[in-house]
Parts: sequence; C-alpha cells; structure tokens
Amino acid sequence: MTTGYRIWKKLIRTGAGRLRFAMATIGLSVALLLILVAVQLQVNYNTLLKNPHNRDSIANFLVVNKQLNNETLGNSRLTDAEITHLRQQPFTESVGLMRNSAFKASIQSISDRFPFYTDVAFESVPDSFLDVNSKDWHWTAGEDMVPIVIPTMFLDIYNFQFALSQGLPQLTPEVVKMIVFRINLYTPAGTAVSMRGRVVGFSDRISSMLVPENFLSWANRNFGNGVTVQPSRVILRTKDPGNPALSAYLQEKGLKTDADKTRFSRYRQIVDVVVSISWVTGLLLLLFALLIFTLFIQLTITACRDEIRLLITLGASPKQLQRFLMRQFFPPNILIIVVVCIIITVLQYVLQQLLAGQQAYIQRFPAPETGITALFLLGLIWCINLTTIRKNIKK
Repeated sequence: MTTGYRIWKKLIRTGAGRLRFAMATIGLSVALLLILVAVQLQVNYNTLLKNPHNRDSIANFLVVNKQLNNETLGNSRLTDAEITHLRQQPFTESVGLMRNSAFKASIQSISDRFPFYTDVAFESVPDSFLDVNSKDWHWTAGEDMVPIVIPTMFLDIYNFQFALSQGLPQLTPEVVKMIVFRINLYTPAGTAVSMRGRVVGFSDRISSMLVPENFLSWANRNFGNGVTVQPSRVILRTKDPGNPALSAYLQEKGLKTDADKTRFSRYRQIVDVVVSISWVTGLLLLLFALLIFTLFIQLTITACRDEIRLLITLGASPKQLQRFLMRQFFPPNILIIVVVCIIITVLQYVLQQLLAGQQAYIQRFPAPETGITALFLLGLIWCINLTTIRKNIKK
C-alpha cells in the first residue's frame, strides 16, 4: 500500500496548486496566532489584576470620605447606613473606621536643641489596615508612652521644605524614632495632662497622625465632650482599585478618594475594549482562514478530479482516498499549531522577564487555557477537513 500511496501522491500533486496551499497555510497560521495570543493576553490580564503578588499594598487601600461642597459643608460625617452599604459592594474586601480625636491636643519637643510645638489631631484605624509592623504599636491604660505613626510625607515636607528654610537639621527616619515628644491632652475646661510620645513608624497608606485605637478611645472618654460622633472617613480595602464599578459607585454616592489610585479605571475600560477587540479579530480571522483552507481543499480535489476517478477505476475505495487525502491535508495543520505554540511560548517568556523588572508578575509559560484552546482548534480543523474531503469525494 506504501507504493500505491506514493503513486497517488504524485497524481494528486500534479493537480494541486502550491501557491494556493501556501496562501491557505499562511492565512490559517496568522489567524491561529492571533486567537491564541488573545487567549493568553486575557489570562495575563487577569493575573496582573488578581494575583496577590501584583497587588499594591498601598493602592489597594483607599481612604474614602464625602466630597466637600455646599451641600455637605458641616455635614461630612458618614452614617452607619452609608458604611454598611459600602461594605456590601462586590468590590469591597473590608472597611475600617477611622476614628478621630474629640479633644484638643498638642505635641512639642522636650529638648531645647530641637524646638518644636504644634497643635495636633489624632486618628486611629484597625491594626489590620495599618502598613506599619512595629512591636511598639500597643498601649494600655496607665502607660505614659504613646506610640505614634505619622505619614511619610510629613517627614519629607520637614526635611526638604521646613528644615531648609528655617536652618534646622534634617532628620532620618531612624533619628525621628529616637526622639521623645511631649503630648498635651486638654479637657473641655482647658486642663492639660502631659504624656510622652514617640514615632514608631511611617505610613505610606494613610495621611494622618495615628495612635492605637484603645488609646484614642480612652482619651476621648477622659478628655472629650462625652459625645460619640460618626467617622468622617473610612479606609476601604479593595481587590482592584482600578475597578470601573468602584469609581462609578464613589461618584454616584458623592464619595471621594485619592484620584491617583482610581485613575487606572479609565485605562482599564480601554484595555477591556482592546482585549475584546483582539478576541473578535482573532475569531473573524480564524473563520476566514478556515474558509480559505476549506476552499483550498475543494479546489485541490476539483483540480484532481480526473486523477481521483483514475484511482477509483484502478480499484481505490472512497475510504482509502479519504484516509489518503486526510494524510495530505491535516498534518500541516499540526505543524502550524506547534509552531504557533512555540512562538507564543517565546513571547510569553520575554513578556514575563520584562514585567518582572517592573515588579509585575505573570506566569513564565503559556497558561493551560491556551493549550486547551489550541487542541480545540486543532480538533475543529480536523472535523472541517474530514467533512470537506468526504463531501467532495462523494461528488
């Protein structure tokens, strides 16, 4: 039968157009490459958004408050209903209340070498929302030393603006942590109680002076006016700060957060459209390529009609011809899939290396979804080839 197949192959090749075959192969290769790239891009896109290694510990925490305008002026507190509704949103992981001090306070240096005095207002947040991990971040009633966390930008403002203009020494974070301050707490009657305070960390996440929750509760009870007030700000932990639904919700409810952290939502919508277009383009090109390849098979069989009739006259059965033609037309498709997968593997590896340098992480090799899609497309091409050959042999 091997010798017979060689004769059949020579007869079929005399009627087949090499240029048509090359054009059909190129068209199918481009289409398969585009659709498999679209699948891998979608996987990479989801990985960049959802992989814990890519999640920014600063950007994923948003300080939310009401937009201040003529309507909310003097009424900027968040109600329990508003906070509960925010907790129930699908983009919310958790919400922490930012309690603020209800008493007057000041802080000053106890050293004449570093004169410093200012009125301050304290806030507190649950420890799980704090980006400072310090063994000194604790306080119990009766302790004289109060740990404080300040925003990193406070130290930057001092070092690069205030200190330079006033002729004061610049301070490193380590030096600041060594300085002990005097904290003055005032009752409504004006009576002052002094305690010691020390900076134990710097926050890039929250731009306010923070103290432990139990200290703030104790100070509000003993130095405040005794009235519990609703928080004016909350800290929101979200899976995706660029989620367009998050930006739309904040806009609808008259809430506001750091615009830099949610600005990506605009670009996210554009990326969604681009990825969708790549899917549609890949599918259209795949359908077009399959049509071209089908027409090529039909034209090849039509051009070889006399040769096929001669083979049937010599005793070849339709099933033998079917198997023979499948061996001629289908193996190149396997080669196309393999080459396309190799190209995607190389591109994925290069992309992974480039993104790793930007502290963004994707998998080094193509995802299983890409391989499954490649096998599915190969099976689809096999079915189309078999159907086309069987149909044209019957004619």
